[in-house]
Amino acid sequence: MNLFVTGATGKVGSRFVPRMLQRGHHVKLLVRDAGKADWLRQQGAEVIVGDLLQPDNYVDALRDTDAVVHLAAQFRGVDENTTRISNIDGSIALARAARAADVPRFVFASTNNVYGSGGPPRPKHEDDEPRPAFAYPQTKVEAEAALLRLHHEQGLGLRIVRFPFVYGDRDPHITEVLPLLRNWNPAKRIHMAHHADISQALTLAASTPGMNGRIYNVADDAPISVAELLQLHHSEISSEALQQDYDPWDMIVDTTRIREELHYRPIYPSFYTARDAGAL
Repeated sequence: MNLFVTGATGKVGSRFVPRMLQRGHHVKLLVRDAGKADWLRQQGAEVIVGDLLQPDNYVDALRDTDAVVHLAAQFRGVDENTTRISNIDGSIALARAARAADVPRFVFASTNNVYGSGGPPRPKHEDDEPRPAFAYPQTKVEAEAALLRLHHEQGLGLRIVRFPFVYGDRDPHITEVLPLLRNWNPAKRIHMAHHADISQALTLAASTPGMNGRIYNVADDAPISVAELLQLHHSEISSEALQQDYDPWDMIVDTTRIREELHYRPIYPSFYTARDAGAL
């Protein structure tokens, strides 16, 4: 495939792009700072310097592309206005440029945090009403809606992939959130996915024909409890956390659709299989 990827130097992109290059795909990267992507250029990626909000800088590079994989997003460390501009306006600008360049498939990386808490007492389904609780998933919900309008009105070949908590491949993500987890009820469970399985889901979304306008949850087969994560990382459970209320279905998702339509099967069905394989 000829792929056009944004967010290549982020947590997901920096694991996804090398996998694509190793499999022989041609990958173009849209970056603001070429220096940060030089290690990917050395592996064979083509680096294009540009800004999502200025499509004239990269629209020509989109031609003859099989799929755009849009991973770029603002998550932490910036104000809400910057988050909205990047996650909503930037996504729309890229999608319109992709449509103008006749790119057949546009994969948008979203988050399972769009579901929030509440709702039916079961795993979250792609058709459930979003209940985002903070700025990042709120911007993803708005971006999804705008991109779905472009799909229905202009034929954008959209596929939305909603990520759970992502880990593995020496990503410090779990360690970074341990202070937060210590405040959660230890009985709470969360769905996760290894970077290898995120890459699998993105590849399937980018290559499977006839799935335009579809939304897919990604997750492994075995949600893990906060208590297990803390124990595995030698972190104590606070006495206050034991008193915290929690929604047992928050951060738990239904993966039936991606399994049936894209034939996704986790390479690492649980955190324990990834640990035992030395893939953390």
